[in-house]
Amino acid sequence: MQDAKKFFITGANGQLGRDLIHELSSRGFECVGSDLGETFTGSEACEYIQLDITNYKNVEAALKKILPDRIIHCAAWTAVDAAEDEVNRDKVFAVNVTGTSNIARACKEIDSVMTYISTDYIFDGTGTRPWLPEDENFAPLNFYGLTKLEGELAVKKLLEKFFIVRIAWVFGANGNNFVKTMLKISKTHDTLRVVNDQIGTPTYTPDLARLLVDINLTEKFGIYHATNEGGYISWYDYAKEIFSQAGINVKVVPVSSFDYGASKAKRPFNSRLDKSKLKSSGFEPLPTWQDALKRYLEASRN
Repeated sequence: MQDAKKFFITGANGQLGRDLIHELSSRGFECVGSDLGETFTGSEACEYIQLDITNYKNVEAALKKILPDRIIHCAAWTAVDAAEDEVNRDKVFAVNVTGTSNIARACKEIDSVMTYISTDYIFDGTGTRPWLPEDENFAPLNFYGLTKLEGELAVKKLLEKFFIVRIAWVFGANGNNFVKTMLKISKTHDTLRVVNDQIGTPTYTPDLARLLVDINLTEKFGIYHATNEGGYISWYDYAKEIFSQAGINVKVVPVSSFDYGASKAKRPFNSRLDKSKLKSSGFEPLPTWQDALKRYLEASRN
């Protein structure tokens, strides 16, 4: 749909939301962003509203007033370990499941197209074969993954015109991520232990934002996997490349997930996502993660 000019972005203050607003603004699209906060922390020309996505009446009223052509749903509870705490579970469910269902219901009411950002965590992370968009042997290992899967199922049940885009290992300028953590820890440690048996590929949010806008200018609806190109790696490989590119002399020691120690949320060993559907559908793949890391580090120095 080349004439789609108006976008609505939930989670506009988040890591991906901020980059989406920037991408849309730079390409001249009209956009409205929403989040729980009273103000938008970005500087781009974009209307902003405060919206609690867990309240359907508010969501319906807002979308019927704005009438966007495309809705990209970035808002989510993403603190994976905190989601395991019993005290947080109702809130995690409300945001990731109820909130997603509310957006999808309102999408249907105004005949808009919804894009839902999902995750490799909907799978059980076993084996070595990259997960395909068509795979349906879902078995989330943690509560966060379960709620993201329930969000997917709600979108598929309620809508016919949708994009589901699964990503992994997200990093960008506007939030906490593995790169920031490694750079911070390296200031106080000369040796770091990093797991080498969890395999995947990073996703750089500015690159993902470009792709999300591209796919939303079409009607090639369906499920896609989108991480950067450059091959599958472990967190250990990733850390070594971070320090190499940053010119930091830190010894990185590979360890198994078992030896590293258990976290509250169980992580998948296999986060490989098959992205071939992007290319076969005519979309430009994301650049290599090595190139994305280089651009991220250059931007963080400025």
